[in-house]
Amino acid sequence: MGKVVNEKELKEIVENLKKQNKKTVFTNGCFDIIHIGHVRYLKASKQYGDILIVGLNSDSSVKKLKGDSRPVNNQNDRAEILSEFNFVDYVIIFDENSPAYLLDRIKPDIYTKGADYTMDNLPEAPVVIKNNIEVHFINFVEGKSTTNILNKIRQN
Repeated sequence: MGKVVNEKELKEIVENLKKQNKKTVFTNGCFDIIHIGHVRYLKASKQYGDILIVGLNSDSSVKKLKGDSRPVNNQNDRAEILSEFNFVDYVIIFDENSPAYLLDRIKPDIYTKGADYTMDNLPEAPVVIKNNIEVHFINFVEGKSTTNILNKIRQN
């Protein structure tokens, strides 16, 4: 089971893990309504290293990215749900649209992102290049998204 941490705690944790030669993986997202696509994405991310850190967009960040009707679930609920997965080691909430600042501060070994991104359109590309962070793009589960779930609910 994971733990919800702040930036200072996470920076210390990652530094200690590096001293133990543990590979840290960082990924991020809104994770508003958890579905099988999220679960498979997080499990795939964990396979790249020893420790999985999930950067969670704050409520204000989700609203900026997804619109006024989102998030459906507040950031504390979303963080607690994510921390309950046995393959998630740490969760950190961030306010920015992109986790670039966190990546620069924490410096994980690996960063995973959905395969709808490439290095050419990845907002965090300058930070991952600067810090020599390995990047892996993970395929989505076709047809599985929070937007699809919400659209289906609205139709009924």
